[in-house]
Amino acid sequence: MSNTVKIFLVLIGLALVVPFVPGLIYPVFVMKVMCYGLFACAFNLLLGFTGLVSFAHAAFLGSAGYVTGALMIRFGNHPLGMPAAFAAGVAAAALVGLAIGGLAIRRRGIYFAMITLALSQIVYFLAVQFRWTGGEDGLQGIPRGSLFGLDLTSDTVMYYVTLALFAAGFLFVDRVVHSPFGQILQAVRDNEARATSLGYDTDRFKLLAFVISAAMAGYAGAMKALVFQLVSLNDVSLHTSTEVVLMTLLGGVGTIFGPLLGAGLVVGLQNYLATIGDLVTVVIGLIFIVCVSFFRRGIVGEFLHLRRRRAERGKTRPVLVATRTEAPAAEAA
Repeated sequence: MSNTVKIFLVLIGLALVVPFVPGLIYPVFVMKVMCYGLFACAFNLLLGFTGLVSFAHAAFLGSAGYVTGALMIRFGNHPLGMPAAFAAGVAAAALVGLAIGGLAIRRRGIYFAMITLALSQIVYFLAVQFRWTGGEDGLQGIPRGSLFGLDLTSDTVMYYVTLALFAAGFLFVDRVVHSPFGQILQAVRDNEARATSLGYDTDRFKLLAFVISAAMAGYAGAMKALVFQLVSLNDVSLHTSTEVVLMTLLGGVGTIFGPLLGAGLVVGLQNYLATIGDLVTVVIGLIFIVCVSFFRRGIVGEFLHLRRRRAERGKTRPVLVATRTEAPAAEAA
């Protein structure tokens, strides 16, 4: 069993007892962390393992939320309403990702990022204009419905369903990263010219990674819409796109658990420092500056780097000791 699986099982075990200790930690807060944590993992799949910076991920999160919410409002009472609406939301995010990625993927660096930003603003404009999205009011009072006979109106039932969805989404991202496909993405990230020389169609692989990342962001958006029974313009705003960048950088780009930690930090600060109003943004900004200055690999990234250095030192010490003991013997001879 790998260390990733062990750590993940420990986290799931701790999450299972949260509803029994509401005085210690609020279950709705944990559900919010799971939604944004999965959102950050989806973004990290693109930035950390493919090397592409996107400012369109709020468009995927919000589009899935709007589609899921709108379908739940109309068909939420149907026994298959919830799974169908959830799947439709993820599919909508994947289609939006295919459209945006298909236009942006031929560009590199800052040009790619700016195209995703411009196209995401078009999605924001459409969300304001369309009637079925609720305009500036958004979608409110979204029914949770039921899932295979489980009544999701209960916060406890919704918590465990969210935990199961989160676990499935996280394991999917982990599997993608450690699959042959994920290895190709990392090769493209490290040296695209060499990957091209080996015969890989790098644009096709990057587009596929973009669509998968968009679908997983939509997966998180559909979860969020059901948990909070609300979808607003904030879900498709530029602020949300930059927020997920912050979460990923704080936790550690290119790490498995870094985005989860970053999401927990940002959501926790927003929740527990809500009494200071807009100053919470200043606090988060200061923490980001400190991390960029002293933890450039992110919190998890720095931890893994230090552990790797210690392991390398442990391997070199016996060699140095053997060399020092052999030198006097050679001189005596």
